This record gives sequence, structure tokens and C-alpha cells, in this order.
Amino acid sequence: MKKPAPHEIRKLTKTISGVTPVAVMLPPRKCKHGQCIYCPSFDVPQSYTPKSPVVMRANELGYDSHKQVVARMKAFTAMRHPVDKIELIIMGGTFLEYPEKFQFEFVKGCYDGMNGKVSKNLEEAKKRNEKAKHRCVALCIETRPDRCSYKEIKRMLEFGCTRVELGVQIPDDKIYSLVKRGHKVEDVIDATARLKNAGFKVGYHLMPGLPGSNLKKDFELFKKIFSDAKFKPDQIKIYPCQVMPHSQLEKMYYAGKYKPYTKEEFSKFLIKVLKIIPRYCRIMRIMREIPPEYIVSGIVNIDLRKDVEEELRKEGVKLNEIRFREVGFALRDQRELNLDLSLRVTRYKASGGDEYFLEIVNKEDVLFGLLRLRIFNKQAIVRELHVYGPALKLGAEGKIGQHVGLGKWLLEGAEGIVKKNKINNLKIISGVGVREYYKKFGYVLDSEGYVTKKLN
Repeated sequence: MKKPAPHEIRKLTKTISGVTPVAVMLPPRKCKHGQCIYCPSFDVPQSYTPKSPVVMRANELGYDSHKQVVARMKAFTAMRHPVDKIELIIMGGTFLEYPEKFQFEFVKGCYDGMNGKVSKNLEEAKKRNEKAKHRCVALCIETRPDRCSYKEIKRMLEFGCTRVELGVQIPDDKIYSLVKRGHKVEDVIDATARLKNAGFKVGYHLMPGLPGSNLKKDFELFKKIFSDAKFKPDQIKIYPCQVMPHSQLEKMYYAGKYKPYTKEEFSKFLIKVLKIIPRYCRIMRIMREIPPEYIVSGIVNIDLRKDVEEELRKEGVKLNEIRFREVGFALRDQRELNLDLSLRVTRYKASGGDEYFLEIVNKEDVLFGLLRLRIFNKQAIVRELHVYGPALKLGAEGKIGQHVGLGKWLLEGAEGIVKKNKINNLKIISGVGVREYYKKFGYVLDSEGYVTKKLN
């Protein structure tokens, strides 16, 4: 790689949302439920291909979590990105199906990589990371809706996990049966509620265009996801179904029994979907990073989102979805920013509780920071606090976005709502590397891994 020029940051959008995403890949392992008909069959992690960038990197390092973290941090440093605030993402299959001992060792290896020192056990590694140079401010685990029991949730809390992504695909039992998904819609509903009550931020992986569906049905199900209080995820990833080699779907395609959406069909569908996404939800990604040579049939345009959003901006369409409104993208595009900020609160019902979505915005609805507060059964928990804008080093002086007191503003707003609800204790699910931040505001670590505070 050619060395960046002074002050040049390569792939600017990688850290434009305030954190540095470090993805690590699990070693290959077959899913216990079998194989979904759309999944390819290679000697790599389930649903991935040998030439997927993250797979190639992990394979070169023997899928060693410690080595993967160190290598990714080096790569980001070479591109002149700060690596102080790391969002760790564990990819490659249903992590919670691996042997428990392996899970603990894999997560510990990640912390050791960030700490630059090997600890005796996971607890010691987490404790070190609280004050490390490279701190884990968020940890994401991908899993299936039927692998989210209370026991598994407790284990994820032990890991320091703050976000869980569920492979939902599309909430329809007939389609699940057709694609051999191995779980029910009821599992999605139950997992969503359990995760939210435990404080996790919840993401759905959604796959329009599956066998048994069509554009009209997919759109109705997307609407249901955000209108039915049993669902309402905090974020989604949208991956249209593609025909991949060595999958059962490939045989169906060649037999004339399946046809994927075209680019034109999906683009029109996507525009309709983008317009109905509520302001509390973030679309994390559209399209998977699959090399075209591994797509037998289907959309190959990895940058389709960029094209669609540019078209919408030209037309003057304003979307409520979080990523479209983030301040970092406004700065990247050199848009003039109004810095007259206000705190906005959106309240909605979800999974048997009341969700309060606090956000700091300007008059043009550009988003500077957000907080998710959940109140249920006379309990209050902050599920996320995130200040947007390009990632800054720990202790660096901020001008717009991070390090200018917006986190404190959001936290005080949440504490005020909790007091109004006559609840005297607030707990926060916290990345290990953010615990020191919350200590400044009187929060202390409890035995479950949350930081808590008594409110007078």
C-alpha cells in the first residue's frame, strides 16, 4: 500500500461515525441446524467465500483472534485512522454454538491484542482494557434468534458485549421452512425482547428476495418490522438474496425454480424501504462484500447504497434513518453546518417496554449524538450512548461532535426521564473501554458487568 500523504486519511468513512471497527473472523464450522439453501459450501466460515476480504485476512493468520486484532489496528494506523476507540465485531457464524472454552479464549485473545499484553484470564484482560491505549468501546456478536437464551445472554455480558446482530432474514415462518432456516418467527420475537431487556443494542440481518417471497410481500414485511412492537430493531443490514455456488439455491436457479431480484427492481424497492425507516434505526450496510466471481446470479453492485442515496439527495428527499443524518457525512461532504443544537426525544413501545430515543440535532436534522433508554417493569437501562463525528484520539480536543460535552448532555437527559418515571436507579450497558468515562458521572461497575448509579 502506498503511504498516505501527511494529514491524509485513507478510506475516511471507516471511522466517520466515531469509532474504529475491527472485524475478526471465526474459524470454519458447520451450523448445527444444517445449511440454509442460499448458503454456499466452501472450506471457510459458513455463508462466506474464500476471497471475501475478511476471510482472506483471517485465514492468513490461522483465524487467531489476537493476531487478527493486531493486524487490523496496524492497517488502520497505516491509513492514519485513530485506533483508540475500537468497536470489535466477531463475524463468521453463530459464535455461541462454538465450544464455551473456545468462546472465552477467542474473546480474551481480542482484548489481549488491544492491550498489547497477554492476560491470565478474560477478567484480567477486560480490567486492563479499561485504561488501555486501544480501548474496546463496543463489542458486537452475530448469532441466530434461537441462540439467545438467558444463559447465553449472561455469557455475552461476561464477554463485554454491547450489541447483538440476529440473522432474521425475513420474519415469515413459511419462508423459513422453505429456506431451511431452522427457527421460527417466535424465536426472533423472544430473542429481541430478551436482548433489549438485558440492555443490548439489537440489529437484524434482513434478506429480501428469498424463495417464497416477492417485492410486494418483502415490503409489507419490512413495514411490519417497524410497525409491530414485537420487532423494532435498532439497526438493520439489508442483503438481497444472491445465488451462490455450491448452494441448494444454485440448483433451483438452474432448474428455473428461482430468480433473484434485478438491480433495477431492488433499487426501487430500496428507495421505498429507506423512506419508511424510523429515526431511531440505523441502516448499517446494504449489500454484502461478495466477490462477483462467487455470484452465479443476482446483484453484484457493492456500492448500490451510495448510488441510491446520491439520487435521493439530488431529489431533495430527506430520510429519517440515522446513517443518512450523521454529522460525519455532512462534514465529509463539506456541507455548511448549523451548530444551534437541541435535544429531541422520541418515545415508542417495543418488546413490552417503553423506548426513549434521545438525539442531539440541529435545525436541518443533522445528527450529532444519540442515546437509547429503555424502561420496563420499573427498571431503566441505557442501551446505547453514541456521539457521532470522525473518531478522535482519547483526550483529544473536539470542535464538532466528539469531546465537546454532548455525551454528558444526553446522559443528563436520560437521568431526567428516569426520575420522572419515579425510578431511582439507572444502569448502562457499557463497553469495557468506556467504563472510565461513566465513572466521571458517578456510575460504578456492578457484578453483572453494567455500570449503575443511584438517582436522588
